[in-house]
Amino acid sequence: MPTPPRRSPAPAQRRPQPSRGGERPVAPARRRRPRWAMRAVTTLSVVVLASAGIGHAVVTSLDAKIERVDPFKDMKNRPPTGHGMNVLLVGTDGRNRISDEERRKYKLGGAPCHCTDTIMIVHISADRERASVVSLPRDSYAEVPAGEGRRAHAIKINAAYAEGGPNLTVRTVEHMTHVKIDHYLEVDFTSFMKTVDVLGGVRICTAEPLKDSYTGLDLTAGSHRLMGGEALQFVRARHIDSDSDLGRVQRQQRFMAALVERATSSGILLNPMRFRDVTRAVLGSVRADKEFGTGELLDLGRAMRNFSPSSSEFTTVPIGQLGYTVKGLGSTVKWDNERAERLFRALREDKPLAEERTRHRAVPVEVAPQQIHVQVENGTAREGLGKRADTALAGIGFRTTGRPVPSAEHSLKRTVVAHDPGWDRSAKSLAAALPGSELRAVKGLGPTLKVIVGKDFKQVRKVRAEDPLKSHSAVVRGDETGCS
Repeated sequence: MPTPPRRSPAPAQRRPQPSRGGERPVAPARRRRPRWAMRAVTTLSVVVLASAGIGHAVVTSLDAKIERVDPFKDMKNRPPTGHGMNVLLVGTDGRNRISDEERRKYKLGGAPCHCTDTIMIVHISADRERASVVSLPRDSYAEVPAGEGRRAHAIKINAAYAEGGPNLTVRTVEHMTHVKIDHYLEVDFTSFMKTVDVLGGVRICTAEPLKDSYTGLDLTAGSHRLMGGEALQFVRARHIDSDSDLGRVQRQQRFMAALVERATSSGILLNPMRFRDVTRAVLGSVRADKEFGTGELLDLGRAMRNFSPSSSEFTTVPIGQLGYTVKGLGSTVKWDNERAERLFRALREDKPLAEERTRHRAVPVEVAPQQIHVQVENGTAREGLGKRADTALAGIGFRTTGRPVPSAEHSLKRTVVAHDPGWDRSAKSLAAALPGSELRAVKGLGPTLKVIVGKDFKQVRKVRAEDPLKSHSAVVRGDETGCS
């Protein structure tokens, strides 16, 4: 998908400046609290605040309701400024303003832990035509950078908030992603429920019944319009998916997309009074950096007149390993560093995530390359071509011999994958890595496949077997919200 053309110069962005103001004390994080509950409302905090045509007086009154923090205080050696705007959205388990009746009904017992439930980066493109949302799982293995008498150390990324509040959270995210954060927003359960109610509910569709005794969620298969409390149950449920937290990410991202669709299709963004009601619900329990003010709201509103659900995309940082055990931390989620770097580079370079994903997408195959033994032969007179092919195949996981040999054929035009008929699935997987290659069955060849490199060989293509982690890093477009 090509990058949308610039329609007008991007509005000037204010850079966060250090302040002498302090931060309120942050209570230590408590374990076993609900996770991911604020994914939807945090996205809405950006989209709804971008209303086109909203009056200056209304925005100024809303600005005054935001509680201020200074997440950028004394920060040095930050990543270079990229293109577009990056907002770090943090969802907290704030239930202290929820009524006793609602606590019982939606199973919100216990005291608020003032801990991080959700961490997300929302990137608004420089032309203000696209929003890209990247979720960072709360149990992600992270490294806190050294500074202010603090040594660098390993941590779960959500624990950065408990240890050092918004400031250390921003530092850790920037250290892990190399993406410069321009603004910080923090919201809680109360905002979520009120926002969904003011919107008149959000429609979601499920292909199968969803029932979770821990949150009280009980939905039949089909289409439902969820109000605030039910929506909170939906995004908090953690005993529906076999993959626990990561299994919920894609479902919750689709809920966020439904929120965007509801906000943009219902006329709210063009109705100052309805916009005011929604933003009051959101901003009543929001904390933000000191530079996210009236000017930023108006600039964002003017720039996002053409924003729509189809121009938004949601994804999760690519996961390399679940259950990555670290001494002192327990089980963590380890990112796939190579794929994660490509994702964050796309944010820095202001490129659509789907475009970057397609460019580097590995072709799905039945048999993993790590299970396939390969002997490479050079079927041309070009010296070193066999070695080049052997190295390239080994580089994407195939178990090559590392010792390519000359072939009996010396002027082969098209690369051949020779295989025993009993290993045809492996042969197809290998051929997928060699675009344009020819499959040739050879009885008695055995388990080692043979690649005879032809003159057409240029490069290999990445392949991968179906992976249980693959769905969690898929890019979900904002208009993918309906029943299929």
